[in-house]
Amino acid sequence: MTITRRTLLTSATAAGLLPLLPRRNWASSTLALGPMQIDTLSDGHLVLPGDFILGGMPQAEMQDILTRHALPTDRLEPPCNVTLLRDGTHTVLFDVGAGPDFMPTAGKLAEAMDALGLTAEEVTHVAFTHGHPDHLWGLLDEFDEPLFPNATYLMGQAEFDYWTDPATVDSIGAERMSFAVGAARRLEVLADSITLIGDGEEILPGIAARLTPGHTPGHMAFELRGGSDSVMVVGDALGNHHVAFEQPGWRSGSDQDAETAAATRGQLLDQIAAGQMRLIGFHLPGGGIGHAERQGDSYRFVEEA
Repeated sequence: MTITRRTLLTSATAAGLLPLLPRRNWASSTLALGPMQIDTLSDGHLVLPGDFILGGMPQAEMQDILTRHALPTDRLEPPCNVTLLRDGTHTVLFDVGAGPDFMPTAGKLAEAMDALGLTAEEVTHVAFTHGHPDHLWGLLDEFDEPLFPNATYLMGQAEFDYWTDPATVDSIGAERMSFAVGAARRLEVLADSITLIGDGEEILPGIAARLTPGHTPGHMAFELRGGSDSVMVVGDALGNHHVAFEQPGWRSGSDQDAETAAATRGQLLDQIAAGQMRLIGFHLPGGGIGHAERQGDSYRFVEEA
């Protein structure tokens, strides 16, 4: 079956679309930040039609970028990196992966946690960057109960309001309707217990929420600080390691508000590069940890050695 933007978005699950075996590689990447240990855990990977991300971009320039990164234009397979922070008191997940109902190549967080020797009961906090399936749909177990029973759940106020608004199902468009239905069903379970946060709010010592809208209306990044060093968990505000860095002003079809997302990318990259911050991206290679190196008017993602 040919994978198209429409078949990807209109189905609540992508099972059956892809005759692919999941990659069995749950090794985490690790960095230390003051008292914090930060790991990235593989939730697997996505398989996307190229135009889901690249549609509408200048073709010749885009092709040159992808060629330099040894990537095809018709299909992209971005990794999914869930960030785990432990400081001796708190065990925090940033997003929870896709769960079993989105794509057969994703939803592998439980296996990654097992490989690390971490149980769901040990997780004290879950902070969501946004409500898309590959970040939120791993929330519930087979009985529709929160998978992390002892966790405090946190999401940006604007993001929660958007996905729980009944009007979103109609306004989001037919291609993404399943995203809205799936998010609303999962967030309904947390409605009475989720903690809603705002831009700049410190959710735990050394962890501050940063509003980074565009990919979704209330997308949040999280700035982690340990002493004089900092790391930005960017979620999908920087959604790939190629065009998002080299041409942050280009509009991407993966963003719900492409113009706002492009402005956010530019501001975020400026901040990260100027502050010599490390960053962790949900869909960036090598476990997602690295930094942004300025190259004239553009940037380059440099993986952590």
